[in-house]
Amino acid sequence: MTTLVMKDISIEFPGVKALSQVNFSMENGTVHALIGANGAGKSTLMKVLSGAYDHYSGEIMLDGKVLNIRTPKDAMDAGIQIVYQEVDTALIPYLTIGENIMLMDTVHNMKKKHWMRWKQLHEKASSILASMNINLPTTKLVSELTLAEKQMLLIARAVSKECKFLILDEPTAPLSQKETNELFRIVADLKKKKVGMIFISHRLPEVFEICDEISIMRNGELIARQMIADTTQNKVIEQMLGKKLGEQFPDKSKKIGKNVFEVKGLTDKEKIKDFSMYVKSGEIVGIAGLVGAGKSEFCKALFGAEGKLIGGEVVLKGNELKIKSPFDAVKDGIAFVPEERRKEGILVQESVESNLTAANLGSFSRIFGFLDRKKEKAAAKELINRLGIKTPSEKTKVQNLSGGNQQKVAIGKWLVAEAEVYIFDEPTKGVDVGAKRDIFNLISELANRGKAVIYASSELSEIIGITNRVYVLYDGRSVKELDTESTNEEELLFYSTGGR
Repeated sequence: MTTLVMKDISIEFPGVKALSQVNFSMENGTVHALIGANGAGKSTLMKVLSGAYDHYSGEIMLDGKVLNIRTPKDAMDAGIQIVYQEVDTALIPYLTIGENIMLMDTVHNMKKKHWMRWKQLHEKASSILASMNINLPTTKLVSELTLAEKQMLLIARAVSKECKFLILDEPTAPLSQKETNELFRIVADLKKKKVGMIFISHRLPEVFEICDEISIMRNGELIARQMIADTTQNKVIEQMLGKKLGEQFPDKSKKIGKNVFEVKGLTDKEKIKDFSMYVKSGEIVGIAGLVGAGKSEFCKALFGAEGKLIGGEVVLKGNELKIKSPFDAVKDGIAFVPEERRKEGILVQESVESNLTAANLGSFSRIFGFLDRKKEKAAAKELINRLGIKTPSEKTKVQNLSGGNQQKVAIGKWLVAEAEVYIFDEPTKGVDVGAKRDIFNLISELANRGKAVIYASSELSEIIGITNRVYVLYDGRSVKELDTESTNEEELLFYSTGGR
């Protein structure tokens, strides 16, 4: 039995004490859930363990031996691997699948100035993928992969090395149910091989399905540790939030008006085929479908982000729109919050203030286009308070916020722009239950103000909970339109999987 111990771990960032004397421990051959609300400190704790942060205090021990983990290499040498939630930051897009899986071997050979044996590299990578039942050609470029394929590739790379402890940070967020089942099979196999796994997830049913033990964090402290068999999902949520959960979804808008937004026969070059829909003022319309059904492609096509439309019409308040780029969409009153928020929805290196005002800089400009910094700062502060964004100040870089607060920033910038149509693509991905409720309230508020809202998600419970109507997408086609008051998750899943 191998024991991993983190003792009195503390770390600070400018204006924020992220961890305060956290004690965490686990055994190999077990799956240990680490959960908490966004900003609780769980990802920070794991970044300390994996060597991403070096300015912490405290000790990390393996079987009583103190480890000096200050770099990712230190962690890997100790047998600790991590798979991050943000897949694009961990992969090299212009290299092949095989080269990404065998990246450390490639770097080693380059340093030693050894000849690369490309055939042997791809054969070894193919063997690793085959062991995980992943059917991908190792010569394919990573830039050509879907989000789900990139996630599975990262997991394959992590388990390709001998590791004692594997950290999985929101690994199922971009995966379909089939892919999630495959991941759980891999987790079970690794557990039999005595690998210890730390599983970070906001999906509590998954936590209760595959984990043995659970540790709960709140405000940078570890506040509870217990066996999964000895607790319940509701109790865990209350421990995460420090209060009773209450009702998750707000009341649905009753002030639904006339048709204001209509899509007729939308077709692109790849995925979307003859898609038609309409949205009334004050209405939230769902686009339901499993991973790969075409939800993101449809949302991006509406926003002019793909540039691959070959047919169809988009009509707003009786006027046909000619959307060839996101600039056209914003000009015409369409706002879009994408699924991959760090890559497409926010400027991670910029401040909260700059992000919140980015979509409507004209409102904060003086004569000759100079920014009115005082007005910009006041608007940002008002939005931070209104949206409940947890940040030390409006000048904090967005990359230093938690996932839920980053998502609030991604939504908040469009509240300044005052769009007519709001498109949300998987808006609660990687967001805890408390932040989810805040986001649902924001979206409901938009509907109550008469806005037309499109809500695309593979989380069928959310579709039922927040939308008025839903179109079910399967293989790029709309296969069913339903009133959510008169349907259920089982029926949505039936049509989402191709049922007729």
